Amino acid sequence: MTGDKGLFSQENRQKDLMVAETKLEKLKSERQDLEARARYLRTDNLSRDLLEERARVILGFGEANEYVIRDQIDKSANS
Repeated sequence: MTGDKGLFSQENRQKDLMVAETKLEKLKSERQDLEARARYLRTDNLSRDLLEERARVILGFGEANEYVIRDQIDKSANS
């Protein structure tokens, strides 16, 4: 009844499972988005708009009439 596999710890395992499933769904969604973006950056299916957007973000350039809002990226979240 007690311990890691006991009856009383089942509720904690269910909560942990729900958290893990939520995280998995978020990661699947992020992966689909990244795969779609990567598809548009390949030379056989190049999207000029996406390429320009990525280059401007990476290089830090903007148009005269644009405002750039920078946000710190949590690098551990991308690992």
